[in-house]
Amino acid sequence: MFEIERKNKRSEWVFMILSGIFLGSLTMLNILGITKFISLDFDFFGTDIPFPIAVGVLAYPITFLCTDFISELYGKKRANMVVWVGLILNLWVLFILWLGGVLPPGPELDALGNIIPNSNGAVFYEVRTATFAATSASMISYIAAQFIDVHIFHYLKKKTNGTKLWLRNNGSTLVSQLVDSVAVILITHYYANALPKDEIGAVTEPLLYFIFASYGFKLVTALVDTIPFYFGVKYLTRYINKGESDSKEG
Repeated sequence: MFEIERKNKRSEWVFMILSGIFLGSLTMLNILGITKFISLDFDFFGTDIPFPIAVGVLAYPITFLCTDFISELYGKKRANMVVWVGLILNLWVLFILWLGGVLPPGPELDALGNIIPNSNGAVFYEVRTATFAATSASMISYIAAQFIDVHIFHYLKKKTNGTKLWLRNNGSTLVSQLVDSVAVILITHYYANALPKDEIGAVTEPLLYFIFASYGFKLVTALVDTIPFYFGVKYLTRYINKGESDSKEG
């Protein structure tokens, strides 16, 4: 009985840590979101390939790794539960940003209606505008991509009878992140109008480049995280079932 309690405690600690990393990364990527675009341009046989990615994308792959861990260790139901909590967290972030914006004092504006730099709250309103745009864009793509990730993960797990861990880890993530990349760039541009622009107000690169860069980054990180996913599942499973394995050896 005591060993069962210890196992449950270890299991819940692992679940809480994975969920915490997932939700913390989700909050961070939505707040940082499109506050900065990073240029990772590269040369391909003499051709300069633009590779602009939003700073929030840096934390995005870890969210899918966490849901894959939760899916593998705890099942589809718990993975979907964490996804729903993530949606609620998105709404909570938007509410706090809205509340902070409507409480006095309001932003100091110049004659053209622009926020005066270095005035009280100027940084908050800049972050608020960018975060509203990023969160609004990501909420739709997030729900679609995360549920697709969980569904494909368990579909592949069932089809392979629980084997080929690499296939369900990569297959679910690559498909879901393609959906996410296309959706978030299109929504950010057509709904939030928040992609970087040049001095005449035109988007700096064609939308296809933004989609390609976003998905390309996620594609590389998804392939790289296969090894830590393998070792992570093995280690965490052993850790959660530590008492059982010890008793069997004894």
